[in-house]
Amino acid sequence: MPPSQLGRVQLRIMQVLWDRGRSTAREITDALNEEQAIAHSTVQTLLRGLEEKGAVSHESEGRTFYFFPLVKEDNYQRKATNDLVQRVFGGKVSDLVAHLLKHEKVSPDELEQIRQLIQQRRKKP
Repeated sequence: MPPSQLGRVQLRIMQVLWDRGRSTAREITDALNEEQAIAHSTVQTLLRGLEEKGAVSHESEGRTFYFFPLVKEDNYQRKATNDLVQRVFGGKVSDLVAHLLKHEKVSPDELEQIRQLIQQRRKKP
């Protein structure tokens, strides 16, 4: 079962691994440092925590550890979204969508995509 709640930097680590497939802790640190400074030791600690949660694992080649995701990105998104809907919006997807439409900037292109998704959903039994 994928974890539904990850910290902000844990999620960024997962995104690096989802994008790359596998990486060393140093490669992950370098990728994260392109956006915001983070210590390599912090990344190593967070990777250990992600391993404990069952989100990542590693293989060793010599003295180098290569980390890779055990959780698929879409599975994490589905579980995290469901958790958010249940905890924050009382299980009502419509309340989440209404909140996003009222309080977030939504481009005309995004609104069109949402409209198309609604139309597709209506056609399904």
